[in-house]
Amino acid sequence: MTFTTDRNRRIFIQGTAAAGALAAIGRPAFAQAAEFTLKWANNIPVTHPSTIRVREAVDAIKAETNGRVEIQVFPNNQLGGDTDMLSQVRSGAIDIFPLSGLILQTLVPVAGINGLAFAFKDYPTVWAAMDGELGAYIRAAIAKAGLYTFDRCLDNGFRNITSSTRPINTAADLKGFKIRVPVSPLWTSMFKAFGASPAAINFSEVYSALQTKVVEGQENPLAIIEIAKLYEVQKYCSMTGHMWDGQWILANERRWSSLPQDVKAVISKHVDAAVIKQRDDIRRLNNVVEVQLKAKGMVFNYPDVRSFRDALSKAGFYKEWRAKFGDEAMAKLEKYSGKLA
Repeated sequence: MTFTTDRNRRIFIQGTAAAGALAAIGRPAFAQAAEFTLKWANNIPVTHPSTIRVREAVDAIKAETNGRVEIQVFPNNQLGGDTDMLSQVRSGAIDIFPLSGLILQTLVPVAGINGLAFAFKDYPTVWAAMDGELGAYIRAAIAKAGLYTFDRCLDNGFRNITSSTRPINTAADLKGFKIRVPVSPLWTSMFKAFGASPAAINFSEVYSALQTKVVEGQENPLAIIEIAKLYEVQKYCSMTGHMWDGQWILANERRWSSLPQDVKAVISKHVDAAVIKQRDDIRRLNNVVEVQLKAKGMVFNYPDVRSFRDALSKAGFYKEWRAKFGDEAMAKLEKYSGKLA
């Protein structure tokens, strides 16, 4: 799959939908009402690989269970912002909800540990950690908060800073910079350590906050910048790659536990397959989306990240979060990241 133009991306999405339609031919008609109906909500646009792949998964689940299980998908913040939907999955109003560990950190502090700045050098390191000991440690902590977590997390990507006012070449360029960050203590702490002025805003409100100049900039993976059309309200993209972020797929523990074992097995199998496909989609999309954004007028620059790391060390950022996460959690992370200053 190669994305070279908007047209190619549309063809990919349309082709995916067409494939799903063809696959549906010959399926049995499920005349009876579903025995189990679940709600899956997310904050992701409908054209993002995360939503495309989950729709494929729920179709496969319905087919394999002969209509016993129907999962209704509510993408693009239809049921609220991140913090609202987290409350809803805890109460049972939503059954399944993918969420960044750094936002989940408000409930489960260690869930944000993967977002420590510059912890992961590349994707092989990310997946070794998140599918390995570090991920298992985080999932165990989430379980204590009354949430079930699927084994693999979705990829959201390495994050970069965009701006409507100026490129960010060094940490000094962030002094006083008004930047949107997700509602997460670690994000706020990091940008305060840079001397910026972070504003915690749910993703559903990011475009309007940038458009109305409430903030000058934001930070997100390139795929999100392109699909959410942030290039319409941002001029510069600075390739800082300052953190990697993913989304844990959470379920209401009471609801999940109430499902028969065979139903849980089918759901888990297809969710796992969807995650693997989504990760590959993001990898391939990242290979070409920079070209697309340049064609739409974004100006790219490629900072030396040493000034950013030095600024965080001098501000005591790593020392602060080592104390908050604890030695055991940091040892799990540093098995993959190496020693963090």
